[in-house]
Amino acid sequence: MRERQSGRERRRAQEFETFVAGAAGRLLHTATLLTTEPVRPPGANPRAQRLLTAALAHTYAQWEQLRGEDPYDRTRRELATRFAREVWRHKRPRGGLLGPLTPQERLVLVLRLYEGVAEEQAAALLGLPVERVRAVCNRSVATMRGTRRPTERRGVPGRPGAVR
Repeated sequence: MRERQSGRERRRAQEFETFVAGAAGRLLHTATLLTTEPVRPPGANPRAQRLLTAALAHTYAQWEQLRGEDPYDRTRRELATRFAREVWRHKRPRGGLLGPLTPQERLVLVLRLYEGVAEEQAAALLGLPVERVRAVCNRSVATMRGTRRPTERRGVPGRPGAVR
């Protein structure tokens, strides 16, 4: 019995390591965009690294329950949720490439344009209407193009897992 369990755990660890080797770079970049930390020099993004580590740990803990679900999607969803909770609890100074955007605008922009998540999926993930996701994305793009003034940082009402 113990041998079978040990073999299963080894296989699980190998599958997860293979997944991380292929996806961690892109996921770290996603986390870095969300936290607006600098990418360079290496190690300059500790919040993004902590965020990604927590999301990957959650994915690893749920690895056996994935049953055909894409682990990248699961980790990205966990990353977005953890980012939303962190923003809710801790107001941080903004900077970096997406610094002019509010946390919600960053999250929507990164999911929609960088990660290529469909509006409907992003809306479901964030608990927002599709129209709201579309409007936030359009507003974010306008801000980044310089055709709209950056918004002031607003409080995030509602539940901790949702970003307004």
